[in-house]
Amino acid sequence: MASATASAPTQIPAKITIASRQSALAMWQARHVQARLAALSPGLPVEILGVTTEGDRWLSVSLASIGGKGLFVKELEDALAAGRADMAVHSAKDVPARLPEGYTLAAVLEREDPRDAFLSNRYPAPAALPPGARVGTSSLRRQCQLAARYPRLRIEPLRGNVDTRMRKLDEGQYDAVILAAAGLKRLGLAHRITSFLALEECLPAPGQGALGLECRTERIDLARLLARLGDAVTAGCVTAERAFSRALSGSCNVPLGAYAAIDGTAMRLRGFVGAPDGSRMVSGERSGPVDDAEAIGIGLAEELKSRGAGKILAALSTG
Repeated sequence: MASATASAPTQIPAKITIASRQSALAMWQARHVQARLAALSPGLPVEILGVTTEGDRWLSVSLASIGGKGLFVKELEDALAAGRADMAVHSAKDVPARLPEGYTLAAVLEREDPRDAFLSNRYPAPAALPPGARVGTSSLRRQCQLAARYPRLRIEPLRGNVDTRMRKLDEGQYDAVILAAAGLKRLGLAHRITSFLALEECLPAPGQGALGLECRTERIDLARLLARLGDAVTAGCVTAERAFSRALSGSCNVPLGAYAAIDGTAMRLRGFVGAPDGSRMVSGERSGPVDDAEAIGIGLAEELKSRGAGKILAALSTG
């Protein structure tokens, strides 16, 4: 995180172009940042460049099989490298744990609801689903945790934007679907949420619910401006979560969850890694000073490796 730039004098860019995916949720996020920038610097021209990413083109196959969530980011970074855009707005959970050289997350905005949401037209919660009920999710992380807790269910792949996933539910293709609560709330669709999955039931993805603002590292002027939009508490939590993921080589191929929370000057990080079918899971938590966010994430990852996560990761890499 480029938070150190926040205290330096800010030279305002003459114009800012935001690169964004073109889904309804991504455009909401881009317009939200556009409005925040306009309020921060009245009169500053801020435009949005819609980009179709590789992840958006391959909606009929799983992300894990075609390269992971980084496919939602690469074309946006290409637009930054080519000078067609100055910055990109991402769902922080979609940003790979390791950024390419030359790019930085200049700010992380205040987190929305980090939980996963359960949507069903017939059942109030996962525990009420009958044996063989079909649950749609695009996430190996959710699949792992649901399968471990509810082995009687059929967890089936579900891709597409939010509207597409809800339409498939309404058409009866699934008995329930699991989506990120933050996205539903941002799109004004909170009324479709049947119930929330407690953090003890389903840990979220690292960064879930937060927005990350990315730019080229040499754009010091822009990084300083974006840092003024950041939220220090969320940034600290996301730093710990991403460090945990990075230490475990987290990707769409690894069922992994992490969530950090801050109470005063102390941070508590919970995390897990498991097999996709839920047959094996290793979980734990670690606490420490807020200023040690990176070390807390790495430390928890190393602890889980020592308790069996390393064997799970090795099996996934050769499977």
